[in-house]
Amino acid sequence: MIHQMTIIAVFSFLALFSADAIAAPFDVRRHLSTVTRYDASTDTSNLVSFSSAIPNACQPIHLNLVARHGTRSPTKKRIKELDRLTTRLATLVEEANRDGTSDAPSIPGWIQGWESPWKGRVKGGELINLGEEELYRLALRVRDRFPEIFSKDYHPDLYPIKATQVPRAAASAVAFGTGLFSGKGTLGPGQHRAFSVVSESRASDILLRFYDTCATYKDYRESHEPQVEKLKEPVLEEITSALISRHRLNFKRQDVASLWFLCKQEASLLDITNQACGLFNETEIHLLEWTDDLEVFLLKGYGKSINYWMGVPLLQDMFQTMQEAIQANEENQPGGMYERARLRFAHAETIVPFSCLLGLFLEGDEYERIQRSESLDLPPKPPQDRNWRGSSIAPFAGNNMLVLYQCRDKQDQNSSYHVQVLHNEVPVTLPACGTDFCPFEVFKDRVVLPLLKHEFNSICDAKSVVRDVEVPKPCSWSCKFSNFLSGIFSSAQSQRENSEL
Repeated sequence: MIHQMTIIAVFSFLALFSADAIAAPFDVRRHLSTVTRYDASTDTSNLVSFSSAIPNACQPIHLNLVARHGTRSPTKKRIKELDRLTTRLATLVEEANRDGTSDAPSIPGWIQGWESPWKGRVKGGELINLGEEELYRLALRVRDRFPEIFSKDYHPDLYPIKATQVPRAAASAVAFGTGLFSGKGTLGPGQHRAFSVVSESRASDILLRFYDTCATYKDYRESHEPQVEKLKEPVLEEITSALISRHRLNFKRQDVASLWFLCKQEASLLDITNQACGLFNETEIHLLEWTDDLEVFLLKGYGKSINYWMGVPLLQDMFQTMQEAIQANEENQPGGMYERARLRFAHAETIVPFSCLLGLFLEGDEYERIQRSESLDLPPKPPQDRNWRGSSIAPFAGNNMLVLYQCRDKQDQNSSYHVQVLHNEVPVTLPACGTDFCPFEVFKDRVVLPLLKHEFNSICDAKSVVRDVEVPKPCSWSCKFSNFLSGIFSSAQSQRENSEL
């Protein structure tokens, strides 16, 4: 039965993401890495059918959700970048006209006189209407899919909702809750009801903003961001040369980076695909998407184990809620008054590491390699295919759900429990289980317990962890003496090198 369900889940996943992508004409809105809208990433019209793989004797009793905020406007910093791009494009056109290199058919008409759609904005990063809709509709689908879990009247202890202290995450929680509890209250024509959203301080939120509270990770990111930019440079240089040749404008590498950012914002937020996106051909868009995915891989994903080890407290919190639900269910608490769902709203920096903890989006023997703390190869460059795509892993409103099922044996009425993992509402196979419907004890032994050794305070204390995130081994007296001599000689060598400069 499990083998059969695994096959169904794999074919469902491929049908949703792969076949659709092959059959459909190229649409840049599906290739914007983590700036991709949810509806461009996931075919939401097909999702309900996937629940048929669950045995009839099994019923969902608890749900854990962690979701990214919905589509948002550009941040204040990025709005300033687009303002600079406005000036820069005007300068490029003026230079081309002055130098006699302008060719009317070569310079796209939209560039001349273009102004940023966000001109004059002094604030940014807020959830836009489209983002509200994404979370609202996600809630309606989740409620329809799991009516057993959401059958009780609202109480904050039954359905706790948590968000980071960032307004777009909190607004996403509100949009989700509005959909989830619609028709269950007395407020307005939609019969809405009030509900609470709880946030932890940014300074201490190790469940949803662990990347802000982990000193080791912050050191790693700061030291590796320049290296990531270096990896992107050849692609940007190649595309810069192509754009100069095609459009007769003296673009620089930074211009191309800003135009690619504008393309993503126009396509995702405004459905404009014939301006900034129109500057690039399909091959170039695939390459630019790859550079973004490369950054996500190295700074948020499998590029370094600290990227996802720091997310262990979130996994531990989910596991604890499942244990408590099992205990309450076994004790037959009156009226089933135990926590039914824990709903969390955060960021791509939360979703990506958590997906890595579960071992999603790996290829070949990569799962075995990360178990040995080995580094993985970079995602292959186009035209080679790859599993690692930001548009699939963490689009706006991207989400992971861990659904706990109780399965009753018809013979002796004993219960067993299983965990189903859904990524963007689609069942996905856990490498540690070999199925998307994992026995709870297997999930505990193969997924949770091996990761609990990465205790947050230990791995995130930058003072006790070196750059490669390994705690130094104890050093004997002879070892210390050898290190002392090495220090003297390396210092002398450094002085000689400085004197030659």
